[in-house]
This record gives sequence, C-alpha cells and structure tokens, in this order.
Amino acid sequence: TKIIVVYLHKSQWLLLYTLNIMDELYYQAIDLLKELISTPSTSRDENAAADIIERHLKSHNHDTHRHGNNVWAIAPGYDPGLPTLLLNSHIDTVKPAAGWSRDPFTPEEDDGGRIYGLGSNDAGASLVSLIAAFLYMSRQPRNYNLIMLASAEEEVSGKNGIESVIPLLPEITVAIVGEPTGMNPAIAEKGLMVLDAEVTGVAGHAARDEGDNAIYHAVDAIATLKNLRLPVVSDMLGPVKISVTQINAGTQHNVVPDLCKMVVDVRTTDAYSNEETLELIRRAAPDCRFIPRSTRLNPSHIDPGHPIVKRLEILGFTPFGSPTLSDQALMPWQSVKVGPGQSSRSHTADEYIFADEIREAIATYIHLLNGLNL
Repeated sequence: TKIIVVYLHKSQWLLLYTLNIMDELYYQAIDLLKELISTPSTSRDENAAADIIERHLKSHNHDTHRHGNNVWAIAPGYDPGLPTLLLNSHIDTVKPAAGWSRDPFTPEEDDGGRIYGLGSNDAGASLVSLIAAFLYMSRQPRNYNLIMLASAEEEVSGKNGIESVIPLLPEITVAIVGEPTGMNPAIAEKGLMVLDAEVTGVAGHAARDEGDNAIYHAVDAIATLKNLRLPVVSDMLGPVKISVTQINAGTQHNVVPDLCKMVVDVRTTDAYSNEETLELIRRAAPDCRFIPRSTRLNPSHIDPGHPIVKRLEILGFTPFGSPTLSDQALMPWQSVKVGPGQSSRSHTADEYIFADEIREAIATYIHLLNGLNL
C-alpha cells in the first residue's frame, strides 16, 4: 500500500475551501428552489413560501424579520454609518398558464439540466441565488451593510408587498433586484400608469340631427394619443408608449351617446416622472378627462457609472433598458435589475431554468459583491 502525501500552498487550500463552499451553496440553492416550486405561492397567497424562506435563513443562524409574507434578514455587523445594499427578489408567482405538459408544482429536471416548475425562472432562480450570495457575503469583510429581502405580491404590484416593508427597513443606498435578465444589468426600467379616460357629448335621437356624439370626440382623442410623441426620449428605454386598450360607449342603437369611456395603458420612462407624463398627456388632449388608477409604479434608472454596473461590465455583461415591470417601480432608491434566466420564459407553460444558470449566478453575485465599494 502506497501513501501519497500532497503538500498544498496556503492559497491552494483556500481555493479548495472556496470551491467546497460554492458547491454547498449551489446544492442548497437547488434544493430550496425545488421546495419553493412544490409550494404554491401565487400573489397574495405566499404564506407557505414565506415560511420556507424564513426557516432557511434561520437554519443558517440569521435573525429574520417578517411583515405579512415579506421576509428579510440583516447581515451581522450592521453599522448605520455605512452605506446599505439591499438584495431583493420575490416569492410569488402568477397562476399557471394554459398548456403545461407537466405538473407546474412538481419540480422536474431533464437530461439537459433544465429544472421545470412554476416560478423556476421568474423569479425563483434569482431568489435562491441571491440568498446563497447573501449567506456567503454575510461571513466576509465588507465596507457596506447587507440586507436580503424576499418580497411578496410583486406580480400584482400589491400594497402588501415591498411597498409595505420600505418604512420598516434601515436607510437603503442601492438595491440589486433579482429578475431573469441573463445576468445582464437592466439599468433602466419602464414604469406603468393605467388611465381611465372619459369624453363627453350630448345625448340625442339617432334618427334626427340631435346631440353631440361622444364617440366622435373620442376618435379625435384616440388619434391624438396614437400620434403623441413626448419631447424627451430616454436613451435606454426609448419613447413613452401610450396605447388605448379598451373603449366603451352607448346604451342602445338609436341614442347618440353622451359619454365614451376608454382605458389607456402608458409605459413611462426615466425621461419623466409618472406625474409629469400625466400632465403632458392632459395638455395634449384637453377635451378628454384622464383619471389615473395609480401613479405609484414609477420608471427607474441608475447611473451607468455606478460601481455595481461597472463591475458587471468588467465581468462581461451588457447594460440594457428593460420594458418589464418589477419591484424597482416601488423603490425610492437607486436599483439595478439582474438575475439568471430569460424574461421570455416568464409566465409561460413549462417554465424552466437551467441548473447551470443558478451556479453561474451565485458565482457572479459573489464576484460582484466581494470588494464592492459603494
């Protein structure tokens, strides 16, 4: 019997230790993702998923905080004199789309390394990868505070999601929001306003030359909105997009309608706040009354020169502007959206994530956070 003794340099031992830790984090993340897939957590019904996240963080000796179905943990060594970085992703999913060929709540892994299941791509993979990076970085020296927040009701922009937690958090400097972007940083994101619009006329009998048809006035308003181009165009997001998506008027065939109602979908950009965009629309179509259902889902933007963005560029990723909405819309601080997976897989039947995308995301997040100067 031969005994082979191998002497390793200190740096090699450190490398082996780091590789072992990375493998451990990866396998824990995969197990956590599969547990979340197996737990239905559609928006406003995330209690069981929140319990899972809470147990997972506590099992790694982190004190947790909870408000409704939102769960967060603050890394040890919090110092109010330091900047604070928030890691955030959501635990809720949409309802399963029609056309699933497998059980959306049973995680399945195929020979190609795909893990199928509802919420696997949006945003389970980002959530478990960020948690893994948080667990690792909590034990590393940092010159910033670190918080991990798993939020609820993201898919419906609900009042009991991240918006309800913001007053309970320490002051946040910047956030990383986990959503499927192929790990490319979305440094700008469109906001959303839904407007209920009304155009009035005067009722009359359709057989006689009476009344003032509200529909005809609505046609003019629709043409104005269709052709409206706001003066400032965002470099990352392009122009504000205005779409009339619903229209309703009239009570019966022989009555000239005195009211025409419309619904207008407005995708705002970082060129204007939602309130500024609304005011410009009102000026362009003064004969139409616009009532916003909400102006709270604002566009977001982060400086392209921000250290987080620059570090991601050094790692080989490309900044872009995102047309899809996330919890960034409700954040009053700067944020960047970045995570594993592809947006095109979200909300689709047979949603999936590649296991390797999670492994790469954990490594990327850790490289990003290690040595970051805010």
